[in-house]
Amino acid sequence: MKHLSRFLLASLCILSFGAMQAQNENNPWAVGLGINAVDFYPTGEDAPLGEYFDEFFNTGDHWNVLPGISRLSVARNIGAGFYFEAAGSVNQLTKFGDDRWDDLTYYALDGTFNYSFRGEDGWFDPVLGAGAGYTWVDDNGHATFDGTGGINFWFSDFFALTVQTMYKHAFDDDYNSHWQHAAGIKFAMGGKDTDGDGVYDKDDECPEEPGLAEFNGCPDSDGDGIEDRNDECPMEAGTAEFNGCPDTDGDGISDNKDECPTVAGLAEMNGCPDADGDGIKDSDDECPNEAGPAENNGCPWEDKDNDGVLDKDDECPEVAGTVENNGCPEPTVEVIEELNEYSRTILFDLNKSSIRSESEETLQSIADIMKEYPQTIFHIEGHTDSTGSESYNEKLSRERAASVRQFLIGAGIPESRMTSEGYGESQPIASNNTAKGRQENRRVEISLDKERQMKEPAEGQEQDTTDTDGE
Repeated sequence: MKHLSRFLLASLCILSFGAMQAQNENNPWAVGLGINAVDFYPTGEDAPLGEYFDEFFNTGDHWNVLPGISRLSVARNIGAGFYFEAAGSVNQLTKFGDDRWDDLTYYALDGTFNYSFRGEDGWFDPVLGAGAGYTWVDDNGHATFDGTGGINFWFSDFFALTVQTMYKHAFDDDYNSHWQHAAGIKFAMGGKDTDGDGVYDKDDECPEEPGLAEFNGCPDSDGDGIEDRNDECPMEAGTAEFNGCPDTDGDGISDNKDECPTVAGLAEMNGCPDADGDGIKDSDDECPNEAGPAENNGCPWEDKDNDGVLDKDDECPEVAGTVENNGCPEPTVEVIEELNEYSRTILFDLNKSSIRSESEETLQSIADIMKEYPQTIFHIEGHTDSTGSESYNEKLSRERAASVRQFLIGAGIPESRMTSEGYGESQPIASNNTAKGRQENRRVEISLDKERQMKEPAEGQEQDTTDTDGE
C-alpha cells in the first residue's frame, strides 16, 4: 500500500473542495463511504479476458476487493435531478481475468455527472451517469471515460445505502478497460435556507418567511411568544388567553373582537358600554344617559305637540301635524278647495300656455297658501276639452300646467315642492258636447303629490280634488 498516501491526499482535496463550496452556497451535499471491487474480465478485451458482461458476477475468480473502507465520494446537487459526484478509490490487484498478479496498488479519481430518477421524497433512487477519471496502477497512470449506473436506497433525508457499477474505458492502448463496482453508505448534508433565518427549508415550516428556530423557522412578528400563524393579532403583542391579541380596556374581550377596544364594556354588547342600562350600547344610543326603548333608538318617548310624531322625528315639533307629513300640518280638504277656487279663475291666452296678466294676483294668492305648508308637495294638473286633436290637447295642457308651476317658483315656492303634468282631454269633468261643459273641462287643478311624499292622504282628505280654469 505504498501509494495509499496519494489516495488519502486526493480524498482530502475532494472533501476540502466540498466543504468550501458548502460554506458559500445553500445546496445539498452528500458524502459516501464504502468498498470497491475491480474486475478486468468481462470487458471484451483480448484473452485472457472474456466478452462484455461475461461472468459479470464471478466475484471469487475475477473481483479484486480490498477489505475495509476503500472508496470515498462527495456529491453536489446541481438541480432538476442532476448532481456531480467526485470519488476517490484504492484497491489491491491480484486478479487479471484468469491470471494472477503480484500485489499491485490501484487507485483512481473519477468525476461523473449523474441523473437521479428518485422523484420527490422517494426512497428508491436509480441513477445513471457519465464522466471521466484517471487511474493509476502502481506508478503508471491513464485517463478513462466512465459510464455508471447504480441505486440509492434512502432510509431518511440524510442516510442511504448505495450500490454502483462503473465501466471505465481506457484511452491508452497500453492499459486495459475494466469494471469497478462499489457498495456503501451515503450521508446527505447541507441544505437550502430560502428565507435566510438559519433553519434549512427541509426543517422550516415557514420556508419563505424569516423566523425563529424555537418556532421551526416561523416568525413571531410582535414578540409575544406566539408564532404568527397561531396569532390572531400577529402585529400586536397579546396574551395566550386571547390567542395573541391584546385587551386594551381590560374588559375580558380581546381588541380584535371588541367593538369599543379602548372603553371597558360588556360581553353582550361586544365590549361596548351601556351607561343607562337600556340594552342599547352607547355608540348606538341617541340618549346614552337616559334609558329608552330600542324602537326609539334608546331615547325616552317625547312628543311635545302630541301629534303622534316623536320630537326627534318631528319636522315641526312645536306645531301639531300628521304622521304622514313627518309631524307637520297638511292642507285640509278645505284648503285644497280654496286653492282650486283660485285656480279655476286662471286665464290663458287663446290656444297658448302664456298666463294673462289679470291672473297674476290669483296665482300670488295660491303661492301665499302654499307657503303655509312648507313640507307639502303639490301637484299641478292641466286639462283641456276635446276640441282639437288629442296630441295637441295633451301638449297644451302640459305646457299650461308647467307655466303655472314656473310662476309659483318665481313667487317663492321651491321647485322641489311642486310637480306638474298635462292630461289633455283624458279626464273630463263635464260633457264636451256643450259650451258650458267644454269650459268646465278647460281647467287647472291643484292636489297633493302623494306618490312623491310616499304616504296616504291625511285623515278626512279626499283622494282627488279638482276645479276648472277659464280661458
